[in-house]
Amino acid sequence: MRAVNLADAGFLMMEKRETPMHVGGLHLFNFPKGVNQRQFLQEVLAVLRVQEEYRRPFGEYVTTGRAGPLRLYWEYDSHLEIDYHVRHSALPQPGRYRELFMLVSRLHSTLLDRNRPLWEIHLIEGLQNNQFALYSKMHHAAVDGASAMHMVNAMYSRNARTRAKHSPLSFAAYEAYKKQQLARRAPRVEPRGKELKNVMEVLRQQYDTTANLVSAFRQFGGAFFGRSGNLSVPWHEVPHTSINTNVTGARRFVAQSFEFERVRGVCKATNATVNDIVLAMCSGALRRYLASQNERPPHSLKAMAPVSLREETDLDSSNAVAYITADLATDIFDPEQRLRKIQASMAAGKGLLRSMTSREATLFMQVTQVPALLGSALGLAGRFPAFSTVISNVPGPREQLYWNGASLEGMYPASIVFDGFAMNITLVSYRKQLDFGIVACRRSVPQVQRIIDYLESSLQELEELAGTRNVAPAGKARARRKTPAAAAGKKTAATKTQAKTKAKTKAKAPRARTKARASVKPKLASKDKKKG
Repeated sequence: MRAVNLADAGFLMMEKRETPMHVGGLHLFNFPKGVNQRQFLQEVLAVLRVQEEYRRPFGEYVTTGRAGPLRLYWEYDSHLEIDYHVRHSALPQPGRYRELFMLVSRLHSTLLDRNRPLWEIHLIEGLQNNQFALYSKMHHAAVDGASAMHMVNAMYSRNARTRAKHSPLSFAAYEAYKKQQLARRAPRVEPRGKELKNVMEVLRQQYDTTANLVSAFRQFGGAFFGRSGNLSVPWHEVPHTSINTNVTGARRFVAQSFEFERVRGVCKATNATVNDIVLAMCSGALRRYLASQNERPPHSLKAMAPVSLREETDLDSSNAVAYITADLATDIFDPEQRLRKIQASMAAGKGLLRSMTSREATLFMQVTQVPALLGSALGLAGRFPAFSTVISNVPGPREQLYWNGASLEGMYPASIVFDGFAMNITLVSYRKQLDFGIVACRRSVPQVQRIIDYLESSLQELEELAGTRNVAPAGKARARRKTPAAAAGKKTAATKTQAKTKAKTKAKAPRARTKARASVKPKLASKDKKKG
């Protein structure tokens, strides 16, 4: 047996029937040209079911020691049943994305069996458009977003001719991947038990970092009294909406892709990062959603924004992540002022983390998360939410990937919700797109599919601000990618707007079009505007 570290154990301790603590993802593939689809699926299923040594902790289950549930351990499973963990499903006709999302919603609602290794993989056939899908879920105690991306890179190939011989969770596949990626391995930075018992004293004696942590805690506490500038912290002025309630065990999953070039164009024109624009998109979408439910609050929503603490050479850690509290500025009408408020909030949070080493930041996060653990254990998280929602941006591969010759068309993350925030927005950057996966409590957050349209409307709003709306590079026409919602026959806000724009453009004179192109990048106001 080996002990489960404190950060990973937190996800196991917080889990209950209403709040499963697994993360997952839905990957869409195009079949290779000319293959027998049934034979192809049988071949990849056989690879998934190869029973071999698995990398930690996917060949282990969770057990307790003498201290009972207060001390958890990973125990090797000598009786692993591969058919239980790898399953084959088929969609009912006509196999649209709607049916696929319904299936994923149900699969994502069920708990993983604690008596077995904490993972499942579902191969899904029956989709239209010559496609199939792979849905996987793994306990958050075993992976975070960055480690999940390492697993994706280990599983897939940049060469369409490559054929997999090992399970993606196997020790052999992962060691081969690490050998390709790393010239040498760095030791994991992880706090020891005695450090957690008396953080300040041990750090004073061994690491001489007391001043950094004291300063960080002082800034953290000062934010509650308005003495820390733009720094936002959990629980402070977090409004109570339908998103911030206790949740049931039922989930709703929706997904959509957005062209990366659109977001990057706004970034360049507004001097913002991709993460800033993503947060601004989500802010505008949440404003519209809450307005549609007649409950937009006077105070701004706050989002937990995970930030990786993982060293570049660390491929083995299950969780190496910190959290910034992002002020989404949903109380501000003007989109430019809203964006600048989000930027200031993120800069303050990143500044706090930069003042500490990786070890100090890990300790700081573990100490400041204790109230959240207690609140969840006592059933108070729904009454006193720490955040409004979670918005996580996971960097993914930028090249086209293949799995046994099948091209990967999209990877849509499916994360967790629990008492206090009933919606989670996670996205992965892949190829030339941003793939959003949204998970919500089915009862607490009705009609969550509207968020997809509101994200599009919010991005259009930012494009208008930046002067990049409907502007294509010289000599090139903008290609609109077929996304899950569009392919399902759903008219998104973008589809309707483009139809109107096209009709108006035909009626305009050539001189008017030339004038419009000349004003592509208007200067943004340097001073903040008043709230609306």
